Amino acid sequence: MNAPLNIAMPAEAAAAPKSYRLLIGGKFVDAQDGRTLERRSPGHGFTVSRYAQAGAADVETAVQVAHKAFETGPWPRMKAAERAAILLKAADLIEARLDEIARLDVLESGKPIAQARGEIGGAVDIWRYAAALARTLHGESYANLGDAMLGVVLREPIGVVSIITPWNFPFLIVSQKLPFALAAGCTAVIKPSEMTSASTFVLGEILMQAGLPDGVVNILAGLGADVGAPMVSHPLVEMVSFTGSTRVGRMTMASAANSLKKVSMELGGKNGQLVFPDADLEAAADAAVFGGFFNAGECCNAGSRLIVHGAIADDFLGAVKALTAKMVVGDPLDDRTKVGAMISADHVAKVTGYVTAAENDGCRIYCGGKQRASSAGQYLDPTIVRDVTEDMAIAREEVFGPVLSVLTFESIERALRIANNTPYGLSAGVWSASIDTCMSVARNVRSGTVWVNTFMEGYPELPFGGYKQSGLGRELGKRAVEDYTEEKTIQFHRGQRTGWWVG
Repeated sequence: MNAPLNIAMPAEAAAAPKSYRLLIGGKFVDAQDGRTLERRSPGHGFTVSRYAQAGAADVETAVQVAHKAFETGPWPRMKAAERAAILLKAADLIEARLDEIARLDVLESGKPIAQARGEIGGAVDIWRYAAALARTLHGESYANLGDAMLGVVLREPIGVVSIITPWNFPFLIVSQKLPFALAAGCTAVIKPSEMTSASTFVLGEILMQAGLPDGVVNILAGLGADVGAPMVSHPLVEMVSFTGSTRVGRMTMASAANSLKKVSMELGGKNGQLVFPDADLEAAADAAVFGGFFNAGECCNAGSRLIVHGAIADDFLGAVKALTAKMVVGDPLDDRTKVGAMISADHVAKVTGYVTAAENDGCRIYCGGKQRASSAGQYLDPTIVRDVTEDMAIAREEVFGPVLSVLTFESIERALRIANNTPYGLSAGVWSASIDTCMSVARNVRSGTVWVNTFMEGYPELPFGGYKQSGLGRELGKRAVEDYTEEKTIQFHRGQRTGWWVG
C-alpha cells in the first residue's frame, strides 16, 4: 500500500482568498444581487478564491454591452493589423505573467505546476497564431460571371459569441476560442467554470492592458443554470462555443437550436491507443502512461483505452505498470509531480465507482484503484484495469480520471472494431513500425485526430475536434477565424441592366 501523501501548504493558505469581480463593459463589478462563491483548492484544501457570482441580470447586462460594442464600437471596424497588434500585445503580457497564471490554475484545479506552465506557454503560441490569422482572413472575388458582373464574397464577424469553458484546462481552452473570435472582429461573453475562474479574470486584466476596447470581452463567474443557460438562449447572441461534457453539450445545442444559433462543440472522448507487436514498445509504454494519467486523466483527449495485441499484452503491460509505479503522485506545486489532485471529492467518488463496477463485472485491478490518503486534498492512484470487454461501461463511457482500461486484439480488423465501438470519436493513437498498419488504422479509425507513433501532441496550425458525440466543428487550424464569421455575397452589375423581366 502506498504511503499517505504529505502535502505542504503554500503561502496562499495563510492569506485571505483572492477576490475577483465580474468584467462587464471594461470595468470589474460586483454581481447585481451581491452574491459570491468560493473555490477550495483540491490539492491543498484551503479556500483559494472568491468570485462575484453572476446571475441572469448580469448576463443580460453583459450581452447588451457586448452587442453594443459590436454594433457601434470600434473593434469590428478596425483594420486587421490593428486587431492583430492587440492580440500580439496580449500574448506578450500573458508570457510575462506565465508563472502567476500557471500557479492560479494549479491551486484551483490541482494539476501539476510543470504541466500548467507548459499549458500557458502553449496558450501564448495560440494567441500569436490567431493574430497572424487576423491579417490573412479574406473573402473571394469572381470575375468569371460575364462581362457585366463581378461577384464578391465577404467574411464578416458573426457578432456576439458566448464562450463556455470547463475546469480541466482553464486558461488553455479559453485560448483555443477567444483569440480567434477576436481576430474575426467578434465580441464575447465568457463563462469559465465556477471551479477555475481565476486565470480567466487575469486574462481580462491583460486584454484591457493590451488595449482591447471596453465591452469587447466580458467575463462572468457563476453556475451553469444561472449564467450558462441564459448566455446560450439570449437572442442577441449569434454563436455559442462550448467545451465540456457530451451530456451538457446536448442540452446546450438544444437550447441554441431554438434561435438557430451557430454552435461549436468540443465534447467528450474515449480514446484508444492501438499497440501492435512491431511497435517501439518502450516508447509506446511511456505514451500509454502519459495518455492515461496526464492531468490525472481529466482530459477529453486522454488515451483511456489501451488496445494491445494479445501476443505482447503481458510483457507490455508489465512495462506500463513499472512506469506507472515510478510516477510522482502528489503535491501539485512540486515540480516533480506528474499526477496531481482530482478536481473534487464528488468526482473522485464517480471515478472510483467506475473501477468498482468493473471489478464487480470480473475485471482485474492491475494496479491502483483507490483514493490515496493525504494530509490535504483529494488524490487517486493511477489505475490500470485488465480483462475489460467492449460492452462494459469502463470501456465505453468517459471516466475522466486516471484510469486505463486494457482491451486486447489478435487482428487489425478486431483492433479497429474495438477502437470504433464507442459513441465518441475525438482522438486515437497507433503504434507500429509498419506504414501499412499505421495508414490502415489512421484511415479507418473514426476520430478527429490520429497520432502515429506519438500521442497527445498539439499545434495551433492543426485543427482539433471530434466525430460522433465528441463534438461539432473544429478549433485551431488555419480556418479557426473563419468559424467566427458569416459569408456575405455582393454582386456588382456594370452598365445598363438587360433582360428586363417585364416589358
